[in-house]
Amino acid sequence: MLKKFKLLGLLLTAIILSISAQADAAPNWNTNTIQVTGMGIANPSMAKTPAHAAMLARRAAVADAYRQMAEVVNGVQVDAETTVEQMMLTSDIVKTRISAVIKGAVIVSEGELSGGGYSVTMELSLFGGNGGLAETVIERPTYVEPIPMPAPDYRPPVDYTPPVIPDYQPPKYSSGKYTGLVVDCRGLGRLNPVMSPVIKDARGQKIYGHKNLDYDRIIREGMASYARDMYEAGRAGSNPLIVQAIDLDDHNANPVLSMEDADMVLYENNASHFLENIAVVFLY
Repeated sequence: MLKKFKLLGLLLTAIILSISAQADAAPNWNTNTIQVTGMGIANPSMAKTPAHAAMLARRAAVADAYRQMAEVVNGVQVDAETTVEQMMLTSDIVKTRISAVIKGAVIVSEGELSGGGYSVTMELSLFGGNGGLAETVIERPTYVEPIPMPAPDYRPPVDYTPPVIPDYQPPKYSSGKYTGLVVDCRGLGRLNPVMSPVIKDARGQKIYGHKNLDYDRIIREGMASYARDMYEAGRAGSNPLIVQAIDLDDHNANPVLSMEDADMVLYENNASHFLENIAVVFLY
């Protein structure tokens, strides 16, 4: 009887840990990865030896991790309108490819749990090429659209003051020397991260999207990273141009810039090409 109570306790602990890990599982939009932790225990009626029990528990943990990974991947937002799950419902080919991508998740740590059971942590990159998730869900454009130019009469400001960011001292304004773009989207409601974001100007014109960029490069590296503060904004380099979004469009997925800031971004990009270099960070 005591053995049964111990088994029940282990089973309940594994279920609780699995539910807790699943609740926390979500894409890390700064590193563009998904990480999940699966838990498993062995069925004592099937385990012939302690080593066999550990093997069965590991197998159960791996299965649990794959299940969690599938659930997280299904909920990933590809763009403002479409999730991975919606794409799978409309295409059996996409569904098959997504299943293969999930099976390609890498085990980054594993081990036996104290008191019995096993834990397996898996990781999957949203980008990276070689048949990965991005290559499956982001369509290759038939034509690369050039990034727009600023208004013909636009002139860069001589005393531009970037948005105030606590605990961060921006580099001195230096036209033509920017290494990347940081769009501060905080204070506008929750920005919803997506794999294929768009930046618009106040008139609704797209000034940055995957159809403007080298497809193979964005499949390898992604289009942007999402950061909580400037310490996580390394993708934009050491001298980023910082602008404040004025709105969030398309279900809060796509930042909108004022016409003045949009023109400045396009003007500076024409000199430094940070948009083509996908050196873009969204603060959220």
